[in-house]
Amino acid sequence: MQRTFVIGCPRSGTTLVQAMLARHPQVFTLPETGFFPRLLGGIDYRYGDEGASTRRHNLARRLGLARRYGRREFVELQRSLSGANVTRAPWFLDTCIKRFIGMLDDLTERAGRDTWIEKTPHHLLYLPEIERHLPNARFIHVIRPGMDVLASIMDAHLRYDNNSFNGGLKLWARRWNRAVEIHRSRIGVRHHHFVFLEDLVREPVEEWHRICAFLSLPAEVEMDRACRQHIADLKAEPWKQGALSGLPHQADSKAEALFGPQLREWLREQLSSYEELYAASSLAYDRDDGFGAPTFAHPAKRVEEGAATFGDVRAQAGKTRFRVA
Repeated sequence: MQRTFVIGCPRSGTTLVQAMLARHPQVFTLPETGFFPRLLGGIDYRYGDEGASTRRHNLARRLGLARRYGRREFVELQRSLSGANVTRAPWFLDTCIKRFIGMLDDLTERAGRDTWIEKTPHHLLYLPEIERHLPNARFIHVIRPGMDVLASIMDAHLRYDNNSFNGGLKLWARRWNRAVEIHRSRIGVRHHHFVFLEDLVREPVEEWHRICAFLSLPAEVEMDRACRQHIADLKAEPWKQGALSGLPHQADSKAEALFGPQLREWLREQLSSYEELYAASSLAYDRDDGFGAPTFAHPAKRVEEGAATFGDVRAQAGKTRFRVA
């Protein structure tokens, strides 16, 4: 069983990557579980939000006991995923995590697939716990320029009045910076793969091949024309509508429409450098990842030998049916 987590700052393109992978015949995926934030709590603490309560290392946590709220949330999650009439969750964190992983494994096997994708952006904050309990799990980091991320967050908050995006620009600017810090800490680390949204839109075939190589999935397979797996509730998350097809396309930039010149200048001063993160990660793109799959050059470079253009791939019968919307 191949277990993979798609992570990143919210509104960075994680749903699009999940929907792309959901079109692959070997992949099983599902709506965001929010498992580790629900079980462990402390999102504001891990982001470093101002006023966040300091983490309490009480006796129960030192003994490995799950907090009461986390156990209740896990009961609800088990009911929603398995349909079973679960009434209680295990007392210990380790047991809860093992049961969660086992549940996803079972659902994937029942679907006749061998790879599952769990996409919860905030799982980026819980990498130490996930890596400790799942040392062979793989992680796809999805990254988008900070200005665009904040504009998309503010747009979703204004249009849908959803509490997920509360806090204002200063809060989300600091959260974006924290996400960049965590991304940077995993550059070149085994089992971690970086997808930049602009590259995915510009060179979808090259990026698709890189993702499949990382996950040991065959890239040249007949793909569903659209994502048919249930990965989001559009009544609760209407902002995901545009990503559910799994077909990359250039989104309209909201930054200039929402932010005036002075505010954009302030954001440029406050946000960590996207360009520096992109440049640093490009060094890892060209190194052998140890999975026995071909190494792909950084998508910002033009591959001169052996790389098919998008038109070439589309023209080949029996090859991947991946296309840009």
